[in-house]
Amino acid sequence: MAAMAKLSENELFTYADYLSWPDGERWELIDGEAYMMSPAPSRRHQELSMELGIQFANFLKGKSCKVYFAPFDVRLPQHADQPDDEIETVVQPDIVVVCDRSKLDDKGCKGAPDLVIEILSPSTSKMDLQDKFILYQRVGVKEYWLVHPSDKTVMVFRRNELGEYGRADMYASDDKVSVPLLGELIIDLKDVFWE
Repeated sequence: MAAMAKLSENELFTYADYLSWPDGERWELIDGEAYMMSPAPSRRHQELSMELGIQFANFLKGKSCKVYFAPFDVRLPQHADQPDDEIETVVQPDIVVVCDRSKLDDKGCKGAPDLVIEILSPSTSKMDLQDKFILYQRVGVKEYWLVHPSDKTVMVFRRNELGEYGRADMYASDDKVSVPLLGELIIDLKDVFWE
């Protein structure tokens, strides 16, 4: 697969532009730069996303935090009062957990989710490992997970007291991942990487 297609080298876009683009296309904006996403993720990608999402959703049922799956717009304003039509960063992570319900509206989430999971694919891995890593750290995402389908591993980055992601905690397919951010949640990777 080719890398994510970029719309333009010089032009910057906003959420208002994003909303005017064709419904059949999936885009993300990072600091005004538009990137076209793959039309549909692979079967394996979907299986991983669903199993992770089910474990999060089952644990969060009846709790204040909510889990959402792509496509789900996460608008990341430069400041709290920035109008939607001026926002230059809109992403669609594979899975997000949002605990502050004031960030949720009918359009998705406005502000940093508490936890973001990206499932790597050949077309998005560079973006997920570099650009989104920097972005999520900058906007205050507390935990950033990178799932490697072929390696059957998960890297979990957690913000430290300096507001930066420390060294990743690495997990393999037979491990269990504790999520203290959400209380006593433990994700069983045996059920995620069952194949």
